[in-house]
Formats: sequence, C-alpha cells, structure tokens
Amino acid sequence: MARRPVAKFHVQLSGLYFFYFAALGGLIPYLSLYLRSVGFAAGAIGSIMALLMGSRVVAPLIWGWLADHQKRRMVFVRLASLLAVVAFFGVYLARGFWSMAATVFVFGFFWNASLPLVEATTMSHLGSDPGAYGRVRLWGSVGFIASVLALGVATGKYGPESLIPGLLLLLSVIWLVALSLPESELRGHLGHPGPLRQVLLRRDVFAFLAACFLMQLSHGPYYTFYSLYLAGYGYSNAAIGALWAFAVVCEIGVFLAMRRLLARIALRPVLLASFALAALRWLLIGYFPQHLAVLIFAQALHAATFGAFHAVAMQLIHQFFTGRHQHRGQAIYGSASIGLGGAVGSFWAGRAWTALGPAQTFTLAAAAASLAFLVALFLLRPRASQP
Repeated sequence: MARRPVAKFHVQLSGLYFFYFAALGGLIPYLSLYLRSVGFAAGAIGSIMALLMGSRVVAPLIWGWLADHQKRRMVFVRLASLLAVVAFFGVYLARGFWSMAATVFVFGFFWNASLPLVEATTMSHLGSDPGAYGRVRLWGSVGFIASVLALGVATGKYGPESLIPGLLLLLSVIWLVALSLPESELRGHLGHPGPLRQVLLRRDVFAFLAACFLMQLSHGPYYTFYSLYLAGYGYSNAAIGALWAFAVVCEIGVFLAMRRLLARIALRPVLLASFALAALRWLLIGYFPQHLAVLIFAQALHAATFGAFHAVAMQLIHQFFTGRHQHRGQAIYGSASIGLGGAVGSFWAGRAWTALGPAQTFTLAAAAASLAFLVALFLLRPRASQP
C-alpha cells in the first residue's frame, strides 16, 4: 500500500474514532443527568444505563456475523451508524420508563454495532505494528475530551435537555465520516486459523474474557452515577466535565507512550497493574468525594484503568483471534466485557446505590476489580509471543 493511501486511511480512521468517542463523551457523563432531569429515580437510571450497555452483549455478535459472511465491514458500519441516528430520535418521544428503556436499547443495538468492526479493522490495518494502535485510537480520546467539556458548559447553561440535539449532531457526523471510508481497505486477512470454539476453549482466553468482564463490571458505579455523585457534593456541570476530561487527557498520555512501554514490559504485568489501580481508584472516589485533590488523582488513574487496560486488551485480542476471527474476537470481547460486564455493573450499581449508599457501592466495585486481578494472576498466561 502506498504511503499516501496509508496516511489518508489513518486520518479517516482517526476521524471516525474522534466523533464516535465525542458522542460517548455525551452519553456516559451526561445521560444520567438528563434522565434525572426528566424525573427518573436512581434505580430506573441504573436499569436504563444497563440496557445501553447490555445492547452490546448481542449487537457485536449479530453485526459481526453479518460482516463476516458478507466480507464487507464498512457496509454494516455505515448502516448501523445511520440507524443509530434514527433510533436516538426516539428520546424526544419517550415519556415513561418502558418507552425510554426500549428507545435506549434499540439505539444501543445500532450504536454498539460499529466499534468492534472498526477496532478489528484498525488492528488488521496496522498489521505487524499493532503498538501503533494508540496513535490512531488517541483521537477518540481527544474527541471525548472536546465533547465532555463543551457539553458540560452547554448543559450547565441551557439545561440537561440541550444534550439531546448535541448528541444527534455528533451521531450524524459519525455516519458521514463512515461514508468516506473505503471498503477495499477494510477486508483484512481472511484466512481461517481453525475453528473459533478451539480458541474460546483455551484457558488463557477464557480467563482474559472473565477478567475483562469483572473489570467492566467494576466500572458500573462510575459510568452510571459519577456525574450525579459529584453533583450531590456541589460540583458544577463544568467542573464535572473537567474531571471527566482530565481522566481522558491522562489516557491519551498512555496511548502515546504505549508503543515504548510495551517494548519494555510484557502485556500481562501491565494488565495486572490496571486491575490493581482500578481497585484503588474506586475506593478513593467512594470515600473522598469532598476532596478535589483526591478526585484529581483518582481520575489520573484512568490512564491505567482504561488507557493501558484497553491498549493491552486490543493486542491480546489480536493475538488470540487471528485471520477471519479478528472481528469475531472483537465482537466477543465487546459482548463479554463492555456489554455484559457493563450491563451487570450498571444494573447492580442502581440497586446498591439506593440500598447501600455510594461508598459501599464503590467498595463493591473495588472488590470486583480485585477479583479481576486474581483471575488474571492465576489463570491468564497468554501463549502468544509478547513484547
């Protein structure tokens, strides 16, 4: 592939990451604030956010299967992106819990379809240089920061209802950017490495997926209630947005350093460190919300609990699932961790938040991250060569 087409493709992928995560920067920090503003209680908010996460249990598997059989990933990325825009309009029409829950789930089914295909595309495209993933993916973090700061100001000035038109605009741009990506660049390596079930039955693969499930489960209170939690302590929407943005700035630093880091340290120790630091982070947030300096330090740990964790997870998936299994591997990872783990985490957080209180809820989150550490420590020993 010539240098210019490669560079152009990197820019196009970076643009898709930018706007996808810009939309996520509206959904995760502010959707709970919007739901509260229209009258939903903590338990209902937890359930609705669980459905958004839970849609990722089924969406990547179904859309990944379609892309595998048609061998045309971008067709389905474009279609899913367009249908996500259409589905999100339903938020304007939803009035009660069930209509909002159905709207969010349908939207999530389309919204969560495209990212695993794009991730598989990126890893396939980088080929022998998967450590370069961070340089492309960091633009998603930049988009998240830009969005979370802008929407923090907008929702503070115009109210949480201003979130919805902002998200519709971002979702529409995602579809437009997806239209620019050429199908010919996205087919990757199509050889079959053997039956997929043989990969899934490996102990190290199962342990990896189980640890990732627990890690995402531990994020349930953070993704569902962090903004509401801080608002209850008097932090403004702009301040809350700044804390979210600072965490992602730290994440960008890790993405930029990941190639050099993984040249010196193997994947498994980095993964173990991310689990241990996640447990520490949830305890700090749960017990010291009134101390801004502690919150800033806890947000800095996002560099490990998401940045390093995600970069290592992408490389392990690339090693475990080869050839035509790559986007299926991304789909399975998304379903088991971000999908099922995120859904269970949001659901139990909604129940625990009311029954036990924030501090105890974050303590349980720390326990889940600690269990992920133990699973990875004793069971995860990847066979594939590592840096």
